[in-house]
Amino acid sequence: MGSGHLGRQRSGAPSPPAGGRAANGRGPRAGSGQWQGGGGRARGGGSIKGGGTSSPLRSAGRRRAGTDGASVPRSPAMSPLSVLAPVLFGALLAAAGPTQFFREEFGDGDSWTRRWVESKHKPDYGRFVLTAGKFYGDADKDKGIQTSQDARFYALSSRFEPFSNRDKTLVVQFTVKHEQNIDCGGGYVKLFPASLNQEDMHGDSEYNIMFGPDICGPGTKKVHVIFNYKGKNVLINKDIRCKDDEFTHLYTLVVRPDNTYEVKIDNARVESGSLEEDWDFLPPKKIKDPEAKKPDDWDERAKIDDPEDTKPEDWDKPEHIPDPDAKKPEDWDEEMDGEWEPPVIQNPEYKGEWRPQQIDNPDYKGKWVHPEIDNPEYSPDPLLYSYDSFGVIGLDLWQVKSGTIFDNFLITDDEKLAEEIGNETWGATKVREGMRPPETPLSPPWPPR
Repeated sequence: MGSGHLGRQRSGAPSPPAGGRAANGRGPRAGSGQWQGGGGRARGGGSIKGGGTSSPLRSAGRRRAGTDGASVPRSPAMSPLSVLAPVLFGALLAAAGPTQFFREEFGDGDSWTRRWVESKHKPDYGRFVLTAGKFYGDADKDKGIQTSQDARFYALSSRFEPFSNRDKTLVVQFTVKHEQNIDCGGGYVKLFPASLNQEDMHGDSEYNIMFGPDICGPGTKKVHVIFNYKGKNVLINKDIRCKDDEFTHLYTLVVRPDNTYEVKIDNARVESGSLEEDWDFLPPKKIKDPEAKKPDDWDERAKIDDPEDTKPEDWDKPEHIPDPDAKKPEDWDEEMDGEWEPPVIQNPEYKGEWRPQQIDNPDYKGKWVHPEIDNPEYSPDPLLYSYDSFGVIGLDLWQVKSGTIFDNFLITDDEKLAEEIGNETWGATKVREGMRPPETPLSPPWPPR
């Protein structure tokens, strides 16, 4: 938290400070288009919206290190190589650095309402307020947008410059704080293609990736990782448990070009593996041979009855017998009471049903396994991880009990950068959050009605 919205930016090539101090290599805290350096990474900036209009919040959009769009004058003493060398070096430096496609930390007050769009698909979507909540580690840095109305759907989104993650790592990261001790509600984000109509976003709008926690009663406390593959939403085959307490937690999804993934909570890995193995994107590699059948003489019985074993002659005894110690009562009147019969008792000599002893089956061949063949329908897809267009991040949720705070949104192509930013935001205030200072006032609900 503590900075505003950031569009696409090369972290290794920050914009120069515009009028800001540079003591210790750090400019003013971003949030109103101000620049923050330190370690060569810009912390402020803005999003490049659809029209491409420049504003102070958007000045960090796609600036490359070492270039500002101006031509380089060539003096008579300069050779072509000396002219090109700095330009080429700058281009290589920019290409090598990590990119922040989107970053939002709500550090510039109510300016966030100009960057986020509420859907008008339904007239009664719930409203968000800007707040650090009832308790926090830092009253300013921990401000995020909070659901404010119970039993409502929420549909809010923010646009960024479109990109494809082909041939690059994709990292999606944000924080969730269920300070209301949530009983049922979503805490996940959706990444949409750039073609999304934000004002018509709804639960059936096609997305690329859905990621984050979902809680509903004791039975559902999971982290969703859902990919849209060829028009179908495919859920992970593993159960990843989410945090269900009332504190802020950092959720991170990493998707790599080698078709592997990693899910982290609070910067610690909780699950990882292969996209192909952990999602049913593709048909199975092997199928049962439709031509194969178990032979008629295939014997799967490990044990059989001993053909030499016979039942003893005295085996069959009744289960119950008349009680030999019982006597007819002296006052028994057969004319009135009928013929007297002694009560029955369990026969101590009863042995139950006789079964022959079991011996090893000499014809046993084991459990028949259906042979498998290569599935003719299977074809590997090296681009399972890849999407042609990311352009919008959205909160499309249902919450029974409101109060969840979302913050520290980040989309980047660098795992290490995401971890560092997570430590600088969530990590910097997580310990103090538990001290629970007085409540911070809420901003007015947004959007206004």
